[in-house]
Amino acid sequence: MQADDTPQRLDPKHVYLVASGDLRLSANRACWPAQQAMESRLGEAVAAEGYTVRRAHPYRDALGHGFLASQREGLETFRRMDPDAPVIVAEAVWQYSHHVLPGLSTHRGPILTVANWSGQWPGLVGMLNLNGSLTKAGVPYSTLWSEEFSDVYFRERLAAWLRDGRCSHAIDHVTPLADAPMPENARRRGAELAAQLRSRKAIMGVFDEGCMGMFNAIIPDALLNRCGVFKERLSQSALYYETTQTTEDEARRVFQWYRDRGFTFHFGTDEKEHLTEAQVLQQCRMYIAAVRIADDFGCDVVGIQYQQGLKDLLPASDLVEGTLNSTLRPPVRSRDGQRELFAGGALPHFNEVDECAGLDALLIHRVHAALGQPVATTLHDLRWGDWDQSGSTDQYVWVFEISGSAPADHHVGGWAGSEGFRQPPMYFPLGGATLRGVARPGEVVWSRIYIEHNTLQMDIGRAEAIELPQAETQRRWDATTPQWPIMHGVTYGVSRDQMMARHKANHIQVAYADSAEAADLALLTRAAMAEELGIAVHLCGTRKHGRPWRA
Repeated sequence: MQADDTPQRLDPKHVYLVASGDLRLSANRACWPAQQAMESRLGEAVAAEGYTVRRAHPYRDALGHGFLASQREGLETFRRMDPDAPVIVAEAVWQYSHHVLPGLSTHRGPILTVANWSGQWPGLVGMLNLNGSLTKAGVPYSTLWSEEFSDVYFRERLAAWLRDGRCSHAIDHVTPLADAPMPENARRRGAELAAQLRSRKAIMGVFDEGCMGMFNAIIPDALLNRCGVFKERLSQSALYYETTQTTEDEARRVFQWYRDRGFTFHFGTDEKEHLTEAQVLQQCRMYIAAVRIADDFGCDVVGIQYQQGLKDLLPASDLVEGTLNSTLRPPVRSRDGQRELFAGGALPHFNEVDECAGLDALLIHRVHAALGQPVATTLHDLRWGDWDQSGSTDQYVWVFEISGSAPADHHVGGWAGSEGFRQPPMYFPLGGATLRGVARPGEVVWSRIYIEHNTLQMDIGRAEAIELPQAETQRRWDATTPQWPIMHGVTYGVSRDQMMARHKANHIQVAYADSAEAADLALLTRAAMAEELGIAVHLCGTRKHGRPWRA
């Protein structure tokens, strides 16, 4: 190592601050003011405890932001840092975890991840992705979040971390599956479904792994294979090629199918800022291509990365993904026209190739089909949450919001209640329609599969998707991303801080059931199936009306 690369010891009562950013310059520039504001408030909170924040990497005038924007930048930054000093990873934006994960993996000092409680940019989502990645990597860390960085909950835990190198949160809402009574019918059905999956085996089609540095979203083959699921590694270049081979007539038939179902496209004239018919027709081609490739390889579930590589070739994949997850969708025929592919139902898709969500979606389809419950499922970002400002409910309401892949089944009015808006240019340079709608009221099972201690784990709980007044829905869209589908989620027996303390992913999987009782049975059956497959299951929160899972 050269002399100028030798790490300098950090002064006592100083802490490093690093900020992982996006790979896309447009996003980093647009989001930098929010990051600056968050770092200023965080620095004041640290100073109030008698410590000083030292930024480990500079703001760069030429780029217009101060984020780490690549893995190489992160590696070089951590190489210059005191390896025993405390470090805060501050996030007000969506970030690529692999920009900082390698450096954090060998850092010996205390690590604290911090996010601002804001829906403007997905800082909470980015922090949760990093938390899940650190958990998978076995790296010890503490985590915190705050709206103004002045509340007692935040300040007390910040002080504890600065003093002791760690802080903690109450997670007494979690019940090991072994401590909960299991109905015999749920146990038996879960075991049967697990045996079927291991016997007949399933194929997970993966269109390129590691979307946006999501280390937590990659399941090692050895763990996945024990569940009876095997990866078919597919290339997005193959998806692009197959898209180019789809005819104009085929694409227009899919486009007309959407219109016949009442789906509303919000078209404009400027390709760079507006949604256009040409963008949607390309998405229709991609949809056909994805179904045909899935058929070629016999896939049971598929995931498309899109955000790296494909974003420079095709419009957004989100309309494609939401359509795949819908039980009523445009028919796709084989290349020779002789067969309808995956007729009569959804072809489960996992957004951003989050393989943990893909495995969960596969289990949901098997369990809900066996129980006669709705099989349509999607992941959402655990984007933000707030109290209802309209006064229609006194419950804390989460904003579950993914970029456009929610199935039409989940929306009020189905296809006729869904809309397509152009994806934001800073993330999606070639545009493309979202599949936006408001999630219909109903009983929900939420879940997350993740990796800890080199084992598959599942957190699973109950929630309700509720209806809010249109003005309150719009307020929440305006505070986040108004082009994307939204679910107003109320988690049973899990508070905001308990969810943030426990959840080890940016994504949360949701599926409806026809009643509270049916949702409870679906939850327990899937828990039994997962346990039989070797997944450690944790029940979170309560049943409806506060009824506990524990015996």
